[in-house]
Amino acid sequence: MKLPDLERANDVIAERGIRLGKPLHIVEETTSTNDDAKDAARSGALHGALFIAESQTKGRGRQGRTWLAQRGENLLFSIVLRIPCAPARVPPLSLVVGLAVRDAIARALPEKRVQVKWPNDVVIDKKKIAGILIESAVAGSKVDHLIVGIGINVHARSFPEELAPIATSIALEGGQVERAEILADVLAGIDRDIEHVAHRGLGIVHARLTEHDALANARVESADGEGIACGIDLDGRLRVRRPDGTIIAVSAGEVRIVSAPS
Repeated sequence: MKLPDLERANDVIAERGIRLGKPLHIVEETTSTNDDAKDAARSGALHGALFIAESQTKGRGRQGRTWLAQRGENLLFSIVLRIPCAPARVPPLSLVVGLAVRDAIARALPEKRVQVKWPNDVVIDKKKIAGILIESAVAGSKVDHLIVGIGINVHARSFPEELAPIATSIALEGGQVERAEILADVLAGIDRDIEHVAHRGLGIVHARLTEHDALANARVESADGEGIACGIDLDGRLRVRRPDGTIIAVSAGEVRIVSAPS
């Protein structure tokens, strides 16, 4: 059953000439849209196939975390992408998707500062409003397909006690938007940039990443130690200046903000 603000999804995607999102599958409940997309990809689903669920029983984010959502409140979807790139090109693609999600949310909330938090979150005032999970399947030396999973908090008005201090939604930030419209905005942004970046690197979007970098000049802590975040390099790694002045490039793992930019 499609709730009203998703009923127009097919029409909006078609009207805007977006290549992604076809065919579109919407279900009321599934274990995980990423799992649905992976099963379809293994069975030959085409580039752009889209899977949406009103609720997930086993939705997940990075590091195996669970993504919880009340039915109809949020936008939970996964896309099959067939981009035959080198596996080393995959990690930076989370940032490209992050920018597409950021731009879509910013259109719904033009007065808010919406930022990309390396490596795969979108935040407003340090509160998470969206997350991205990319999984890849490799054949030989090339990626056979990517599964891009996205969760955006849209209509949620409350969160569990443990999440309330660190999560927000478009509704809580004062915005009103149909999920069909924000879905189309995200798909258009991904469609515009992701293949170029997969083949040629982050150069085309690097200035936008720098402008919307939520970690810029923040004191952060990772498995490699503590320091000041000083940008994202062209390979999608977070640059961190250590207390001794040396700069390291963090390519993966969790990064915790110790203190906000001064």
